[in-house]
Amino acid sequence: MSMGLLALLDDVAMLLDDTAAISKIAAKKTAGILGDDLAVNAQKASGFAASREIPVLLAITKGSLKNKVIILPFAFVFSAFVPWIIVPILLLGGIYLAYEGFEKVYEYFVPHNGKHSEEETALTEEEKINSAIRTDFILSIEIIIITLSSVVNENLMTQLVVVSLISVLATIGVYGIVALIVRVDDMGLALIDKGIAKQKKILVATGEMLVKLLPKIIQALTVIGTIAMLLVAGGIFVHNIETLHHLVAPLPTLVAEFLVGIAVGTVALVIKMGVDKLRA
Repeated sequence: MSMGLLALLDDVAMLLDDTAAISKIAAKKTAGILGDDLAVNAQKASGFAASREIPVLLAITKGSLKNKVIILPFAFVFSAFVPWIIVPILLLGGIYLAYEGFEKVYEYFVPHNGKHSEEETALTEEEKINSAIRTDFILSIEIIIITLSSVVNENLMTQLVVVSLISVLATIGVYGIVALIVRVDDMGLALIDKGIAKQKKILVATGEMLVKLLPKIIQALTVIGTIAMLLVAGGIFVHNIETLHHLVAPLPTLVAEFLVGIAVGTVALVIKMGVDKLRA
């Protein structure tokens, strides 16, 4: 019996070693999309009242975890039984991201007399959270599919552990960093108070710098998040449509993905505007 227990423990140890090694490979493959995920979600999670930032982030984080709980079983089932359906799902997600990204570009160059800004301002906190969770859903699909593709030749247990681990770490890592970003001004104010109390000018100066820095960070993340959405969308199409992949092959990868994202977003926005006019 003791020999059987030792053998079982040895198998568990080997599984953990294999999982750790494969998880590192999977993490490297998803690093790019995680960077885009961070930029997009930081931009989506900004713009709330200071007292609501953490509660909102917690709500989005819970939504992100729920997204992954929903996606994971379907990803494994589709991968095993109907693998052909994964690409169409990714392409639909790519269209959504391209539309969201290009709509912001279009609004910047063709403002609608403040109408769009007023509509965004009028959105309730719940609506903004739901919008962030919907975007996270698309990005989560991409992260899970990329991770799954890196372990497709492994046994089922390894696939389950690696993909689930990367999914959880992605959520905690991304939203943990987002939480730090949106609390920069609070850290600055705390340093100012501490500096005044202890009469240390360097603390006051550092605090003031952090307070002034936050709006610039948010502005930068708005731009980066928009570009990231277009890059992710373009990447989905470039990597999953062979004809398109060969067509843009001469271009640098980032340029190709960005241009494709713009093109898909343009078509999606034109269709959306046409539908809106028909409804009107």
